[in-house]
Amino acid sequence: MAQEPPKFYITAEGLKKLRDELEFLWKVERPRVTNEVATAAALGDRSENAEYIYGKRRLREIDKRLEFLSKRLDNLKLFTPPTSEPDKVTFGAWVTLEDEDGATVHYQLVGADEFDVARGKISVASPVGKALLGKEEGDDVVVERPRGRTIFTIMAISYERPPGAPHVLEEPSSP
Repeated sequence: MAQEPPKFYITAEGLKKLRDELEFLWKVERPRVTNEVATAAALGDRSENAEYIYGKRRLREIDKRLEFLSKRLDNLKLFTPPTSEPDKVTFGAWVTLEDEDGATVHYQLVGADEFDVARGKISVASPVGKALLGKEEGDDVVVERPRGRTIFTIMAISYERPPGAPHVLEEPSSP
């Protein structure tokens, strides 16, 4: 019996972003590039036709990304936060941290497919994410970073975006 591949958690927002990218590539970008390649091919000598060569390369890139996204989406499991607030830092939780200088930061622990530090989303596999998992409010967390060791104090844990946390910006029309 074949073993089922492991499922990786993803937030609803992250899942939507990946599905939107897949749909955009399949329904918009690939047809557009395919049309450009057909137009360039009609011009004649393909060996010296930069538009044709570039277009074929871009189609291969799109097809590879489509294949990756299709397989990846099959191995993702939507994380549904419990109705009660977490006692400990878990996947999907927003964590409010205070550093040694008293500065406050907010991070949401997410999967590798959706991390974006500028938006406060860090991977559970990152050094900070690993250090935070399983910790409770009030705990001090030591994190080894490339620029040196730092200590954070966990001020709050919630499944709701805390005030002051980075908000999701509008995505550009193409990924």
